Amino acid sequence: MKRLGTSDLQVFPLALGGNTFGWTSSEAESFDVLDAYTAAGGNFVDTADVYSSWAPGNAGGESETILGRWMKERKNRAQMIIGTKVGQLEGMKGLAAKTIRAAAEASLRRLQTDVIDLYYAHIDDQATPLEESLGAFDALVREGKVRHIAASQYTAPRLAEALAVSEKNGLARYVALQTHYSLVHRRDYEGALAELCAREKVSVLPFFALARGFLTGKYRPGAEVASARAEGVKQLVGEKSWRVLEPLDAIAAAHRTTVSAVALAWTAAQQGVAVPLASARTRAQLADLLPFVDLVLSDEELARLTEVSNDIG
Repeated sequence: MKRLGTSDLQVFPLALGGNTFGWTSSEAESFDVLDAYTAAGGNFVDTADVYSSWAPGNAGGESETILGRWMKERKNRAQMIIGTKVGQLEGMKGLAAKTIRAAAEASLRRLQTDVIDLYYAHIDDQATPLEESLGAFDALVREGKVRHIAASQYTAPRLAEALAVSEKNGLARYVALQTHYSLVHRRDYEGALAELCAREKVSVLPFFALARGFLTGKYRPGAEVASARAEGVKQLVGEKSWRVLEPLDAIAAAHRTTVSAVALAWTAAQQGVAVPLASARTRAQLADLLPFVDLVLSDEELARLTEVSNDIG
């Protein structure tokens, strides 16, 4: 298990993304994935109030609702660590105090729980003073409705400012950060943000750690992939990204494991990273990810992947 920042949260090495629940995964498929994940020892599920509003007919909150039903049916809420987010749902965008309060109460109802283990500011809201947002989060912590708070998609200067505001005013402090980071997208995290998180003991949880499926190895030059994410992958990766596939294939073959596991292992080995986030539409897709938990890459293998991806993104 991995500890998140200065919190008391001990989490499985792979965080399961809930963004597919109610979108590309039906409720039955979502239950199946969650059952397989927990059977492997998993305890950390990541969702958001905006998931899965992008699916036709959805309004948002479907992922939380499915997760809540599953925990109630399995009677396992006490064993799970649940992270959810506020700030991007239509009608509740931004981080004004009243938005945070209303969104938290709605998420608690959908999740059928009394407390959110890790509550994220989904995206920085520069129109709302940090004192107001952090004060609202702090009130939820003091009331026992939230255990710890975290940030998502913050730059180094804004995260540093938020931490300073918490310190100055005695408010709850961000213990973790979600940021876009993978072998084919390194620019948002490496450098100032990585150094800040390491210095301030803020654990990093990379999203798009598999580049929306590109780093599973199923995308190859000239191949057409039938996936709801295929267009997103095209937007996310550039022409240089293809060159990481050769060393990924070779290292996966050497360890008799999956390409996904190798890509996740590289990410997890980087400075400040606590656990990567990855989602699975089906139990079979999850089985492709889980070998990562026991995989250790050599320094030489890590260096090879770092070098081949140095100027990709």
